[in-house]
Amino acid sequence: MSWVWELDRRVRAVLLVAFGAIAGLGQAPTDLWFASILVFAAGFAAVSDRVKPRQVAWFWFFIGVGYFAVSLRWIIEPFLVDIGRHGWMAPFAIALMASGCALFWALAGLLAGHLRGTLALIAMLMLVEALRSLIFSGFPWALAGHIWIGTPLAHFAAFVGPHGLTLLTFLIAGSLGAAARDQRLGWVLPAVAVVAWPLLAKGPVGEVVEDRPLVRIVHPNIPQAEKWDPELRARNFDKMLDLSRGQAQADLVVWPESAITQLMERAAVSFQTMAEYAGGSQVITGVQRREAEQTYHNSLIVLDSAGAVEAIYDKQHLVPFGEYIPGGELASRLGLIGLASSEGGGFTPGEGPTTLEVAGIGTIRPLICYEAIFAEEVRGGARPDLLVLITNDAWFGTGAGPYQHIEQAQLRAIELGLPMVRAANSGVSAVIDGHGRIVASLGLDEVGALEARIPPPLPATFYAFWGDWPVLIFVAFLAVASAVNARRISIDALKNGT
Repeated sequence: MSWVWELDRRVRAVLLVAFGAIAGLGQAPTDLWFASILVFAAGFAAVSDRVKPRQVAWFWFFIGVGYFAVSLRWIIEPFLVDIGRHGWMAPFAIALMASGCALFWALAGLLAGHLRGTLALIAMLMLVEALRSLIFSGFPWALAGHIWIGTPLAHFAAFVGPHGLTLLTFLIAGSLGAAARDQRLGWVLPAVAVVAWPLLAKGPVGEVVEDRPLVRIVHPNIPQAEKWDPELRARNFDKMLDLSRGQAQADLVVWPESAITQLMERAAVSFQTMAEYAGGSQVITGVQRREAEQTYHNSLIVLDSAGAVEAIYDKQHLVPFGEYIPGGELASRLGLIGLASSEGGGFTPGEGPTTLEVAGIGTIRPLICYEAIFAEEVRGGARPDLLVLITNDAWFGTGAGPYQHIEQAQLRAIELGLPMVRAANSGVSAVIDGHGRIVASLGLDEVGALEARIPPPLPATFYAFWGDWPVLIFVAFLAVASAVNARRISIDALKNGT
């Protein structure tokens, strides 16, 4: 790959963006993990100690632009729901998001360029991906480690979490890249061994016990453009009521996010009707509620067999520009509200993490849509018996977004060894076991009710106990070792007069 530095800068930039786009195919729904590994390996092969730090930064920036433009292409979908009002923002949204995420990779390249060496670049890329997951409210979507979801390598997440998978990705790619650049076979052997062993191994096998609680998931597949239409409200509600009925008595019926289009305070009659159609089963549903005159929450509630509200969870991690606008007071004066807000000027976050007690089920960790992508937050708080995620993936369209979202749900289950019940308005509704396997599901274009036994929780994983700290400490060690090595190289160069 050293030939890339001989190209005109503009030609090089276009080529690197194209390479990055190929790397983006490693994310769902294409799941071509080897495409990501080959592109990243080529990137490591092209970077040597002779390349200036600024050049390394630009190199990884352009790869990042292509990678994130393809991985996050679904980002335009929310702006197309009301294309007349918001459609003009779509191209700006994808351009800004791809470039903004790529800046993190540029920072990694700049720092690694000063530290020198393959290990430095591996460490910096992993650290900036972790940083991207946390700052500015965080956005841990399309992490490099997500390419392994759906492969046996994903099960390492039970030990190392999502950032450990990212570290593993760059360790493999870095080993291959260094082998190609230095022509040393010793570099490639660890990478081949790490990939080959789990891919050839038999995946985890688990059985759902027949006496486990039965859940019925309502999957109405209502288009976002129709969801809040007052003329269609009754039709949509009746559709979900019919789906709540079943031949067997379920222990729990779960409706998706914002399934009820009335405010909670006005929906008592609707709740009673839901309980009746559910045959007296407990019901979990999404609803918006007003706590004060200008305080609205995106909430999950638990209804008892009579339709009374037993428990409430208010979404704590809101979507920037979707459920609230940063600088809310000024934005409200300008008439700006979140795309997903139907009442007021946006939502107010709740407090969490929280566990709720559901009779016959045990303790649940409620999650609403976007919250499920934050591994460290899902892990926080008391360990539950079950993860319950309600979402409205109609916002993500029918392309990459819904598939990437369900894969992240699978990863959360693996990390903690906990089963998950996932109810989606559109997208993929599923029951997932503690190994991350989808036990039962309904897909994008399907309408129906999904019935399945809830798998038992597994013993707490290493990641559940220790979180990201072991991986972060290891990467910090790599960074320090790289800094010491860079200083040694500089001292040797001065002694040799070079």
